[in-house]
Amino acid sequence: MLPKRFDQVSPFVTLGIILLTWLLLPFVFKTFTRATFFEIQAPLTVADSYAHDLQDFWSNRLRSKDELLQAGRDLAGLVAKYDFSVQQNQQLEADILRLENLLNLPPLPAFRLEPARVAQRDFSGWWQRFTIRKGQNFGLTVGAPVVFSGGVVGRITEVHRYTAVVDLVTSPTFRLAASVAGDNRPISYQGGLNDSFKAPRGTVEFVPLEFTAARNAPRRLVTSGLGGIFPAGLSIGEILNLELSADGLFKAGDVQLDERIGTLTEVTVLVPLNPEEL
Repeated sequence: MLPKRFDQVSPFVTLGIILLTWLLLPFVFKTFTRATFFEIQAPLTVADSYAHDLQDFWSNRLRSKDELLQAGRDLAGLVAKYDFSVQQNQQLEADILRLENLLNLPPLPAFRLEPARVAQRDFSGWWQRFTIRKGQNFGLTVGAPVVFSGGVVGRITEVHRYTAVVDLVTSPTFRLAASVAGDNRPISYQGGLNDSFKAPRGTVEFVPLEFTAARNAPRRLVTSGLGGIFPAGLSIGEILNLELSADGLFKAGDVQLDERIGTLTEVTVLVPLNPEEL
């Protein structure tokens, strides 16, 4: 019997051969190939982001002078508000340092604030992430927290030469130790399977039995500071409900996250000054 021609081979067999070959390749080779592909694709992603910025610039040029004056007044008010917040923050930092010295406590992790612009969003049922326009060229590191004015955005999972990938707090792959505002007992938070057209949500587990929450009386969820990744007290979201878990020892429930997370254009990366201490 003559052998089958190549074009008569089932496409599923061809696909199986390709997948088997890929699985048998060394891990180092696959990592190098993936990183190389990302670096080749990154300039296109960044260029597209800059094109959108240019489009926004010219669209703003078409606004009337009255709109620009009103925006300037609003911005002046925000600057004055933030100036006062900076003074308060400096005073609080001085108080924390004084208490650390009095009680002989270890210092809290120190971070450098690095603002970054969102270049690309990648949302699906299995992960929620976006790419920012800074990477190794600005000293970003894997695991660095990413925040915005509303609280936690996510953490950096990949760092490349000029870009970095952020795993969002809405992603099912995102987990961290949290606590209910006003209580220091740790509970577990995890992102959920989020629909693009619905409000972002996550879940909490191992909540003490005495806590209750409802839509008309939600409980604020904040970072606990455990693990040394996220500073304590950053807002995550609001616990909408709590129900008894299967083991009956704790409660579990849903967390409503900030709806702005999916549309952010600017974020801040907390780059640790001493990564070895985390």
